[in-house]
Amino acid sequence: MRKTIENGLRLFFPYRCPVCDEPVPIGQDICPECIRQVQFLLPPWCMKCGKKLQDEGVLCFDCQRLERKFVRGRSLYEYDSVVKSIYRMKYAGRREYAGYYGREMAKYLGEFIRQVNPDGIVPIPLHRSRERTRGYNQAELLAKSMGKCLGIPVYPDYLVRIKNTRPLKTQNPEERQNNLKKAFIIGRNDVKLKQIVLVDDIFTTGSTIDEATVTLLGSGVQKVYFVTLSSGSGD
Repeated sequence: MRKTIENGLRLFFPYRCPVCDEPVPIGQDICPECIRQVQFLLPPWCMKCGKKLQDEGVLCFDCQRLERKFVRGRSLYEYDSVVKSIYRMKYAGRREYAGYYGREMAKYLGEFIRQVNPDGIVPIPLHRSRERTRGYNQAELLAKSMGKCLGIPVYPDYLVRIKNTRPLKTQNPEERQNNLKKAFIIGRNDVKLKQIVLVDDIFTTGSTIDEATVTLLGSGVQKVYFVTLSSGSGD
């Protein structure tokens, strides 16, 4: 019955392809021809942050010079292949993309997440003013879709963003790091998690993941991993 109702609604409110933004046929989440346009992030990748490596080695340039607090991370797509889609998901109201992308993250990054054996999945939060303007947090939508597929609880309010940081894409790595200092606090004292997987849409320098990890470790969390929808390349 639920499936019948959902298909009926899709006749009037069709899903849009996350790549081309055109309506897709009932029963599909992405145009068959558009599947080939998204580029999975394939090895060789950094064994710490998961960025695609351009040269031989084990760690990217950032992970060689920075003291990372997280244990390890992985990303699903190369950023350049989904940048327009992510922009629409974040700034053009295409929240429905997150359902498809979350399922894809569960499908292709699920083995990595199961090996971590987390107590819960925690999305990187938006500041309340930015979430109110946008209407949703795309990282939370990705996390909920992914967690549902994997059967892992999601805690969207475990981490709270108290600092309304300036858009990170306009800043250099040092500015990003300074901008994010003390940006997060723990929002749930009634839940104790030892191992966590953070979820976000983009991994670039890792400043956001690093700062969130510092806050989590300071609250008693023992190990922090992360997965993101996309990532740039590492030198």
